[in-house]
Amino acid sequence: MLPTPVVPTPDYSRVYEPAEDSFLFLDLFEQLHDAGHFARTSSTASRQPGELRVVVELGAGSGVVSTFIAANRIIPNAFHIATDINATALETTRNTFAHNCGAGAPAEAPFDVLRASLTDAFRPHEIDVLLFNPPYVPSEEIPPVPSVQDDASDSWLDLALVGGHDGMLVTGQVLASLNSVLAPQGEAYILFCARNNHPQVVQRFRQKNPNFSVDCVIARKCGWEELAIYRFTKLS
Repeated sequence: MLPTPVVPTPDYSRVYEPAEDSFLFLDLFEQLHDAGHFARTSSTASRQPGELRVVVELGAGSGVVSTFIAANRIIPNAFHIATDINATALETTRNTFAHNCGAGAPAEAPFDVLRASLTDAFRPHEIDVLLFNPPYVPSEEIPPVPSVQDDASDSWLDLALVGGHDGMLVTGQVLASLNSVLAPQGEAYILFCARNNHPQVVQRFRQKNPNFSVDCVIARKCGWEELAIYRFTKLS
C-alpha cells in the first residue's frame, strides 16, 4: 500500500481537509497504478515518445491527491500542475509536496502550482490527465469569490464545498470544457455524489460529446454519502 501524504501545515479553516472523497481518489490511482493503466497509456496522440504529459488537478486544496500521484510516479513521464483559486490552498499544496518528497521519498516528479479558476488558464488540447474533486454539495447559492487580496476570507472554504443547484454548477463548467482542454486520448477523472444525479449527467454528456467514452471507475458508500469517480476519455 502506498503511503498517504502528510499535510505538514494545514489551516483547515481556509483549506478543505482531506476526507472520504480525497481518499477515494488515492485508492483509485493506486488501483490504476497496480493495474498498469498509465504504463499502457504512456502517451497521447499529441505527445511524442518521452515527451512529458501534462497532468492537472483542479482545486487541489491541501494537495494530497496531486502529491500522492506525483511522489509515487503513478503517471510516468508527467509534469504535474496543481491549481486552485485559493492562495492559501496553493501554499498548502506546495508545502505538502515538499514535505512528502524529501529525503527517503520516491523520486521527485516535475511539479508546480498555479492560481487559476478551473480550466481557464490552459491552452486548447493541452491536458493529458485532469483530476477534479469538485465542490459538489447542493446549495441554494454559491458565495462570491473573494478579492485576490482577501486570502483570509472564510468564503474560500465554502467555495471548496458547495456547488449550487444539484451541486453541479461548478462541475458543469468543467464538463463543458473537456472537449476543448483535453488532448486526444486525454482522460479526466471527476468525482460526483449521489445527489448530483450523475447517471443523468453522464447520459447528457455522452449525447453532446460522442467522441468521448465515459466509465464509472470507482464508487463507494461513505457514511451517509455515496461517491463515484468517472473517467471521461477523449477518443478523438
